[in-house]
Amino acid sequence: MQKKRSIIITVLLFALLFTSSALLRHFSGDENRRFEAYTNQLFCQEVAGSTISLHYTLKNPSAFGIEHTPISFGAYTSDTDVVCAVSENALSVLHSFERRRLSKENRLTYDILEHYLESSRQLAPYTLYDEPLAPLTGAQAQLPVLLSEYRFYNRSDIENYLKLLTKTPEYFQSILEFERAKSEAGLFMAAYSADGIIQECQAFIDMADQNYLYSSFQERLDSTKLSEEDKNAYIKTNSDYIKDYVFPAYSELKEGLSALHDTGKNPNGLCHLPKGRKYYELVVSSETGSSRTIPELQQLTQQQMIADLTDMQKILSPSSGVSSVSSDLFKAQGTILNDRDPASILAELKSKLKDNFPDPPKVNTQIKYVQKSMENYLSPAFYMIPAIDNSAENVIYINQGHLPDDLSLFTTLAHEGYPGHLYQTTYYADTDPDPIRNLLSFGGYTEGWATYTEMMSYYYAPISKEQATLMQKNNSIILGLYALADMGIHYEGWTLLETISFFRSYGITDTDTIETIYELIIADPANYLKYYIGYVEFLELKKEAIEQWSDDFSQKKFHTAVLDIGPAPFELIHKNILGDK
Repeated sequence: MQKKRSIIITVLLFALLFTSSALLRHFSGDENRRFEAYTNQLFCQEVAGSTISLHYTLKNPSAFGIEHTPISFGAYTSDTDVVCAVSENALSVLHSFERRRLSKENRLTYDILEHYLESSRQLAPYTLYDEPLAPLTGAQAQLPVLLSEYRFYNRSDIENYLKLLTKTPEYFQSILEFERAKSEAGLFMAAYSADGIIQECQAFIDMADQNYLYSSFQERLDSTKLSEEDKNAYIKTNSDYIKDYVFPAYSELKEGLSALHDTGKNPNGLCHLPKGRKYYELVVSSETGSSRTIPELQQLTQQQMIADLTDMQKILSPSSGVSSVSSDLFKAQGTILNDRDPASILAELKSKLKDNFPDPPKVNTQIKYVQKSMENYLSPAFYMIPAIDNSAENVIYINQGHLPDDLSLFTTLAHEGYPGHLYQTTYYADTDPDPIRNLLSFGGYTEGWATYTEMMSYYYAPISKEQATLMQKNNSIILGLYALADMGIHYEGWTLLETISFFRSYGITDTDTIETIYELIIADPANYLKYYIGYVEFLELKKEAIEQWSDDFSQKKFHTAVLDIGPAPFELIHKNILGDK
């Protein structure tokens, strides 16, 4: 699951103390050693602020000098002044280093960290505009999956996990307190958004004894060398804690949201809130990593959609001789793979990397399926980011309720696996980057890369080139429509009726589907833009690379350059690959 920028406050304030610590004074003669000591300590303090964050980032925390951390999910804060102070101070600490004295690699880390912290500083005054309970990506949706995939490397992991379950009520209580503060500020979510979260909480509770937190716990225990007596004791404790802590936490969250249900004052986009348009601009910049303005992004999207439509028209024109492809366009989708299993599809996609991508590291990948009762509340698929010191072990979840045909499964596995998230993540981990880079989320890069490679995968599928082009361009156009709708709703102020009119102008007339899209966009601003704008920024970067490198251009050279840099804003990617614009 891709990391999302969070307003959870950990112990980032440690950075203030660290600048005057004896360790920094010891390294004062070597700016590179001093900077690396700073980023290492910043990494350790930040990752230790949450047990989930620590466990998912590091298999062996002690190897990084992290010992005896408190068991906690972290906590949300509504204190904007604190968030602003932390952000200002973190940036000030970074600026205490002399960038010009750093190595090329450390300058890149400095620049990326500076961009990240500056974005956080600008967003800090809008702390209460954030929403921790968005559908699909919110805490209520991700927490069960994170718990079910919490690995048991040793006995202490099991015991920490069980202690963590007991912290669920206080974690959800901090979320409720945050939601109450949003309500008091007139920023609570729309009533229909609250309805969706309430229904999701109830669906989780209704699973009762069939909840996957029971079965997944036992499966993880079965892989340990514990005695049957110890396993049974842990299983009973897990069962008791789910009933005594986890279900009540979801019930309390549901009741708390029900009490706040009608306090939301804005059922439409962010621009209807005070300074909402400015906030949306900052969110878009943060989520996409693009330095373009919203009008520029709208123009970029429209240009790409026109290019895609033009390519489709060329194939479907009578002069092309292949217009009959259109009648069979979607017929092949259900049968092209002959019911092949996901593991074999993933292996085939991996084999397609040759010649166009650098060699992938050797890893193990397990494919799991979303529990049927939760299919409506989770994404079509998602990749679980592995610990940085255990990147060889990977998991991809497939939501069968959202994958209607073979081709969807094929392209989704490309997005989540090869050449998408799994490949990009494990390749970058294999370059041994500064650990702090693993905590800096740039959704435009990660989701943009996965979408870019998903689009390429249509041409890897066992269909004709013409079919591949039509399907790929069609998918690109649909994502472009979502991107324009996101910007229309949150920046232009479109209502539901205006959004329906927009989609109908492109031949999409199912009102229920459009309303669902509208509500998803309202609840999670700029989420679609991470995918589409990130994808188009990669296309634009490739066009410039082709022009600048000329005969020296190759797919492999371009992809290697992008992957070696790792997650970063596009302005810095461009600068490091092609030079300043």
